[in-house]
Amino acid sequence: MFTEQRYQKIIDLVNQQKTVTVPELVDKLGISESTVRRDLVALDKLGKLIRVHGGATSLELQYEAFDKDIPKRSVLNLEEKHIIGKYAASLILPGDFVYLDAGTTVGIMTNYITQKNALYVTNSVLQAKALSKNNITATVLGGTFKAITEAMIGSETIEYLQKYHFTKGFFGTNSISKKAHFSTPEINEASVKRAALLQCETSYVLADSSKFDKVSAVTFGHLQNSVIITTAMTTQKEYPNMIQIQKGVSL
Repeated sequence: MFTEQRYQKIIDLVNQQKTVTVPELVDKLGISESTVRRDLVALDKLGKLIRVHGGATSLELQYEAFDKDIPKRSVLNLEEKHIIGKYAASLILPGDFVYLDAGTTVGIMTNYITQKNALYVTNSVLQAKALSKNNITATVLGGTFKAITEAMIGSETIEYLQKYHFTKGFFGTNSISKKAHFSTPEINEASVKRAALLQCETSYVLADSSKFDKVSAVTFGHLQNSVIITTAMTTQKEYPNMIQIQKGVSL
């Protein structure tokens, strides 16, 4: 296969699927891994795609490589986050054992939580403080403090999580895509999210419309295993496992 033909096939696959992995391209094109990697580098330089760790994304699919700090993220899409957070808080019932992730939308959600006949665990100091304002006690997991997201992370945090079995968990995400599922830029925070998801009977991912069709560096969960709570109204066919809300009304 000529180089130009390979390039075009790779571009077509990336544009069709939005994201592709190196093993996929090896399998579909019948070429070596080293050739695929060289081609991706070349096509990235030509501006035909975006090369990422382990594969490539289309130019239409935004890629996030770094976390924004809490003050920057907390003011983005604020109206949507309040709508999502208020609805999510209403899902907590008496007797629930709840995990609250360190995401900013989950942080907004905690301000709406009024259910005192439930137990709460979080890896976020901010979430615990917000609950305390409503006279609700939360257990904060131990671990290493990550200043940029004000979250507890690391192996110790994961060890604590593995002791618990939550009825419901509420999570933030940096990115959602059909290919990379739920992803976040930083591997240690992704590991904690992944461990917490495994301990939840039902997990909800809180996502405003800006989170869709994006890829971050590390996948922490799969679309089929969690329910998305969102204000996005145009993604039902692509992401069927979701609750869509608009101005507090469940659709």
